[in-house]
Amino acid sequence: MYDLVIIGGGPAGLTAGIYAGRAKLKTLVVAGTVPGGQIYLTYQVENYPGFPESITGPDLVERMVAQVKRFGAEIREETATKVDFSSKPYVVYVGEERIETRSVIIATGSTNRLLGLESEKRLMGRGVFVCATCDAALYQDLKVVAVGGGDSALQEALDITKFANEVVIVHRNAQFSASRYLVEEVGKNDKITTMMRYTVEEILGDKYVDGIKVKNRDTGEEQVIQTDGVLIAIGWIPNTGLFKGQLELTE
Repeated sequence: MYDLVIIGGGPAGLTAGIYAGRAKLKTLVVAGTVPGGQIYLTYQVENYPGFPESITGPDLVERMVAQVKRFGAEIREETATKVDFSSKPYVVYVGEERIETRSVIIATGSTNRLLGLESEKRLMGRGVFVCATCDAALYQDLKVVAVGGGDSALQEALDITKFANEVVIVHRNAQFSASRYLVEEVGKNDKITTMMRYTVEEILGDKYVDGIKVKNRDTGEEQVIQTDGVLIAIGWIPNTGLFKGQLELTE
């Protein structure tokens, strides 16, 4: 019987593991197959306090995991497959294994909605990125393509222009779904151009991104755009499927 099971192994889940371990609670962190969450996919982390020379995402995660273990919390690099919160003790399943606990912290976060391209996965953290706040500074005086048409995509495209010398927004529809204010701000920014009713067919590059192939949805014409980076900003998927029927969820 555990005092606490933490479901999720990103920075939030690992931080909870540190606090619980220091409080002498018998704690298990079910961290997923790779601890660290989205930060693990970040090639270079420059905005985390304490690392003035920057640190790679995997190295930062390795240090977080070591700190959790130092205080006695157990980490399992496996995925929670089912939960039962109908009565105490609560039950968390890892595969077929039944784990009982007095309390649960849910730190499953959310997952970026991606394009689903093999090249996108292969080049993630090597020119493909999902967080302008995290990575825009890496594209000083370079060119970036931002994929998406909602508030997040346009706001992040505007943020990138503080560093990049050119930003191209590629959107599959004829109009943006973002707020009128952001659409107007994008229209006034000389660094931003837009490509409407285009889809991204492939992200190009060997070790790092050097271009994308796009397709016009009206004509079917394809073209290659040179770019140093590709921001994917097409929405988020909350990682709450595990809790359907166990907790009340919003839409």
